[in-house]
Amino acid sequence: MSSNSSLVSQLLWQRPECISWRQDMEGAVYHLANCILLLGFMGGSGVYGCFYLFGFLGTGYLCYVLWGWFNACGLDVILWSSLLAVVCLLQLAHLVYRLREDTLPKEFDLLYKTLCLPLQVPLQSFKEIVHCCEKQVLALATEQTYAVEGETPINRLSLLLAGRVRVSQDGQFLHYIFPYQFMDSPEWESLQPSEDGVFQVTLTAETTCSYISWPRKSLYHLLAKDRYISRLFSALLGYDISEKLYTLNDKLFAKFGLRFDIRLPSLYLVLGPAPPDAEPEPEKKYEEDHEPAASPRQTLPTSIQTPPFPPRPTATDPPAPPARARMSRPDSGVLGEDSTSLVLEDFEEVSGSESFMDYRSDGEYMR
Repeated sequence: MSSNSSLVSQLLWQRPECISWRQDMEGAVYHLANCILLLGFMGGSGVYGCFYLFGFLGTGYLCYVLWGWFNACGLDVILWSSLLAVVCLLQLAHLVYRLREDTLPKEFDLLYKTLCLPLQVPLQSFKEIVHCCEKQVLALATEQTYAVEGETPINRLSLLLAGRVRVSQDGQFLHYIFPYQFMDSPEWESLQPSEDGVFQVTLTAETTCSYISWPRKSLYHLLAKDRYISRLFSALLGYDISEKLYTLNDKLFAKFGLRFDIRLPSLYLVLGPAPPDAEPEPEKKYEEDHEPAASPRQTLPTSIQTPPFPPRPTATDPPAPPARARMSRPDSGVLGEDSTSLVLEDFEEVSGSESFMDYRSDGEYMR
């Protein structure tokens, strides 16, 4: 114990004396190694900062190996410098492996920059979404169907990456699906996780298309596990459905140049084609009520009571608008071809309300 304390006190209080100082300086390799180590310790953080750091440190320790071999002629210098250089090279190999593992395929990288990066979605969350679809990019040839009306089950959710898809119902064109839009968002939102259903429209590729697809069960499991991803999909699907509704709304316009609000309840009635051989019940009732009498002779009552005259309208009471005769609905094979008359007739069927034609715009009608 006393020997250890004497050694510590000698190192602390007694300065070691150098017998003789070397007159010559070390070689250029030694000074080069120190300069390279100085530059290496000035590196920053992050992946590329680690590349800079370990790259310069490895080069500096290799210079130390050369200095120990040619100038110092010390085995310990060579061994320690070699060990440190090997550690730096192993760190560089690990960084390269991590970068290669984190690199996304070209299609998914473009998807992230286009759709998720503007929303500041973390890269780790996007990787979980990509992992759910198994990093597979599927393809559709021209005129190949993705879904058939009334036959294809709703068991997945797909996002179009390239190409154009045509959506139709009963042979009637509805709208197009363009890149970075969901192909079956309305069908996905129409079902609960425990429900099953089939497509109500037909989706056909007009050009060569590529898309990614998430299986229904796997995606539901991911949404239940990660709340942030669930909110992200809810926002993306809601925006996609609204875009599809506004696309349909562009086909429904009045002849005086007004566009209808998709929030109006009667607009739903014009989205589906009317039966060509069936006449609506209100029209039949209207024709029966206004049908002329079969015989011109009529039996007059024995006593006629004169009804009281209605009060004369004052200046404050506006005159009642005359009853508007409803025209028959034309048969059309193209959806939205005569949508103006369909929308206006639906508004006129509402009892106790004024006609939509009495207003100049749909905003005035909503007020």
